[in-house]
Amino acid sequence: MLQLYNTLTGEQEKFEPLEEGKVRFYSCGPTVYDYFHIGNARPFIVFDALRRYLEFKGYEVEFTQNVTDLDDKIIDRAEEKDVEPEELAKKYAEAYFEDLDKLGVKEADYVPRVTEYVEQIIEHVSALVDKGYGYEVEGDVYFRVREFSDYGKLSGRSIDDLKSGARVEVDAKKEDPLDFALWKSSDPDEPGWDSPWGRGRPGWHIECSVMAQTTLGETIDIHAGGHDLVFPHHENEIAQSEGRTGKQFCRYWIHNGLLEFEGEKMSKSLGNFEYAREVLDNYDRETVRYFYFSTHYRKPLNFSEKNLKDARSAVDRVYEFLRTVEDLDAEPENSESPLTDSGKELQDRIETARDRFEEEMDKDFNTPGGLGVIFDLVKQANKFRDEGKNENSYLLKEAKREVQKLAEPLGLFQGREEPSASGMEEGLVELLLEVRNSLRDKQDWELADRIRSELEEIGIEVKDQEGETTWSVDRN
Repeated sequence: MLQLYNTLTGEQEKFEPLEEGKVRFYSCGPTVYDYFHIGNARPFIVFDALRRYLEFKGYEVEFTQNVTDLDDKIIDRAEEKDVEPEELAKKYAEAYFEDLDKLGVKEADYVPRVTEYVEQIIEHVSALVDKGYGYEVEGDVYFRVREFSDYGKLSGRSIDDLKSGARVEVDAKKEDPLDFALWKSSDPDEPGWDSPWGRGRPGWHIECSVMAQTTLGETIDIHAGGHDLVFPHHENEIAQSEGRTGKQFCRYWIHNGLLEFEGEKMSKSLGNFEYAREVLDNYDRETVRYFYFSTHYRKPLNFSEKNLKDARSAVDRVYEFLRTVEDLDAEPENSESPLTDSGKELQDRIETARDRFEEEMDKDFNTPGGLGVIFDLVKQANKFRDEGKNENSYLLKEAKREVQKLAEPLGLFQGREEPSASGMEEGLVELLLEVRNSLRDKQDWELADRIRSELEEIGIEVKDQEGETTWSVDRN
């Protein structure tokens, strides 16, 4: 039975959706003012895998991940670049979907954009004003935090202990420093929509509440995001959602730990980040996914070249096993040849693999434990293979199928995309090989061998067969 750590209660709980067999799942998406960095990628990958795992367990999952295409950050960046905010948002939204695809993230069932939901946002804000939770000042509308008695229940903070500061908007127009913006008036040169309070645009927090409830309903099962969103973003979502409906907004709040660089949170404001697309220039997507799954999703994770290389080596080991099995001439699966002890052990591992995998993964989506089951199966299969008794090699085929079946929710080991060189790189390699062949014709073996050695150092495998030289990108 799946257990999930619920930030709302501070406990690991049995997962029971509101409607049996169906899960309504919302995960915070990007604000599209720039390419997303490798730290931003963690929740996209982790919650993609949680969605897949719920489906693996037989749930019907409705999954929403929004795109914030209107925000102060977008307006500020557009001004810096001297482009229209809509143009900037469109560019980076397209890049976001391109990068998600490269990371093997499945498209959400619903991908609402803020600019498409302004009418619903105005309706929600109006309802909050009518109920006394919202108030208007000079075209801005704020939420009265002290009117919502449960404020602080997600973050565990008392209203009286909260102070205005870096994470709370400071505005002299507010009745209370803790109140937050539901609607902001727009300057003439800023994006805006007509509303009962004048021309303006939505506040950040209200956007997610409206998009989640419009696509999934007033009460959803799972709301996910990075730990840095617990306060104030998710706390404010609860207040404005439950303030309007009087119903519980979300049953399970799931938060991933942050990606760190040398002990600090990775962020654009600190400048200690790498764009996800830059990392993907050097590492394939399965390496990046494995890197995240090798640590429990709630724990901080250190970003380093060493950790990425370790992840790539681990992925390579599994693919080496899969390739080896593909090369075998397996006996029919009803082979009557007696099993060796290692064969019996492998058969047992295969038969119990799914139960052991789910047992690990059900412990608060414990991906390191799930990977451990997969690697244990690969290890036992390799042991059996190395005995060289292939009369029962059909077991290796079964092991391969089970590995891929278990790894599917993680988006791993389904068939690796071969790396390829760009047109310019291909031309340079071909030129170097022409030079090398000329050197070989002149019997300058030392320099010819040096070219081959240098190419192999950068991942270009060179083969000389039957008077012909061929090359390929070495996946390892």
